[in-house]
Amino acid sequence: MPATATQTEVETLQQLNRDYITSVQTSDVRRFEEILAEDFLCSNPDGSLIDRAAFLIQTARPVTISNLEARDVVVRILGDVALIHARTTYTLADGRAGAGRYTDVWARRQGRWLCVSAHVTRA
Repeated sequence: MPATATQTEVETLQQLNRDYITSVQTSDVRRFEEILAEDFLCSNPDGSLIDRAAFLIQTARPVTISNLEARDVVVRILGDVALIHARTTYTLADGRAGAGRYTDVWARRQGRWLCVSAHVTRA
């Protein structure tokens, strides 16, 4: 694959990652409906595993955190699968700092990237 194609795909995935983080912060269910695969699963920090429908319900609830940011984002493309690893920082409702990590798995399906899995932890 030419370097420009790889760079373009990395940039596409970086933008999708920004969209994902923004959608979490703003409870943007509509954007998640566009970027999540039908077979999406999410491992929540509490240890629960939820499907796409439950994730969309969870996302629709207003979040109690603010200033959510992804840091140290690493995008790895492995053929038609991409892994995005990052650390998060945010402010809790009481003003304390919060942090965590996530790994999202993206699959190229019919020419577009869709998130098929998310694993979220909190520090």
